[in-house]
Amino acid sequence: MSVAVAVRQNLERSSWIRKMFEEGRRLKQQFGETKVFDFSLGNPDLEPPAEFLQALAAAAASAELGTHAYMPNAGYQFARVAMAEKIAAEHALAMTADDVILTVGAAGALNVVLKTIMDPGDEVIVIRPYFAEYAFYIANHGGCMKPVDAGDGFLPDMATIAAALSAKTAAVILNTPNNPSGRVYPRSVIEDLAAVLLKAGRETGRQPVLIVDEPYRDIVYDGLVAPPILDAYPESIVVSSFSKTLSIPGERIGYIGVNPAIGDKRLLLDCMVMANRILGYVNAPALMQRAVAASWRARADIDRYRRRRDMLTGVLDASGLSYAKPEGAFYLFCQVPPAKHSHDAADSSDVAFAMHLKTFNVLGVPGTGFGCPGWLRFSYCVPETVIEASKPAFIEALRHW
Repeated sequence: MSVAVAVRQNLERSSWIRKMFEEGRRLKQQFGETKVFDFSLGNPDLEPPAEFLQALAAAAASAELGTHAYMPNAGYQFARVAMAEKIAAEHALAMTADDVILTVGAAGALNVVLKTIMDPGDEVIVIRPYFAEYAFYIANHGGCMKPVDAGDGFLPDMATIAAALSAKTAAVILNTPNNPSGRVYPRSVIEDLAAVLLKAGRETGRQPVLIVDEPYRDIVYDGLVAPPILDAYPESIVVSSFSKTLSIPGERIGYIGVNPAIGDKRLLLDCMVMANRILGYVNAPALMQRAVAASWRARADIDRYRRRRDMLTGVLDASGLSYAKPEGAFYLFCQVPPAKHSHDAADSSDVAFAMHLKTFNVLGVPGTGFGCPGWLRFSYCVPETVIEASKPAFIEALRHW
């Protein structure tokens, strides 16, 4: 049986996140759950809030005719109304249900948007470090990912973005709070980026779409608030999900919100609705639409992530690892220290360091997978007992590095 070359190649370079997660499963079978410290996968482990569970139970118990039938490909009208209210509050602009499409998670939303706006050979700019799956999503629709380096503190660098923009640029993806750095991009950066994109549009004759990928919007710390973005730039689209906010990643429910000021809005939305159908999603899950429409204001216990962040930074401080302190999301991005007894740069790579930590049953994800060699990502979606128990393993691993 033949397998497509592109898919085979994707498998070979598939996500380091999944590779390390599978290693974690193997080690747990070998050594036992309590002896392995797996920080590889960003899998929210908090229980969903009671409001969501109650709304889901009510939706499942409904005897209303058509509860489990097809609905318009864009989603139920009442769910689109609720999401429009949510997006309007977060992004400081008026939205209506006609500006919203319900999707199969944020990943489904990104694929729908990219399918709609790209022709083969078009480019999409992403900022290092970036979510590893972006490369696959862009390639799915014949596009080319064009990574650019972040500036100081992992903030977008306007000069590098401006230099990368061209008439082939279909979009720029902005992921904030960022996976893997945990950085929350401030409003001033958003406004600077909007100015750069507007200028590029005037010069090239093609206005790039700003795709705001923000499933971590509600997971922020230390009094920070993720700022509005859509109101800063008319050619903008937001994609998000409830995987993190309501801690329901397996339920695959998300949305697309289109800036009402975007050019050719009606055509764009009609084409995205069609893309939602022909990509095979058809529509977002009916029960989930009902549940999140009734409970979207609820939140999982986000403060537990802050406590875990502080616990894990304490462990890393004790072991001597440097890191970028996260302002949001639930990852620690750590700098790989130089190996003490080697002059070979390969021996001090992020992959080599991840493999070294694995010998002490500590699992992290090499920064290479995020376009950022020399760093390692640890997810703290793990019980507090795992973080606490990992401290001796981290210290011993660094002692031998």
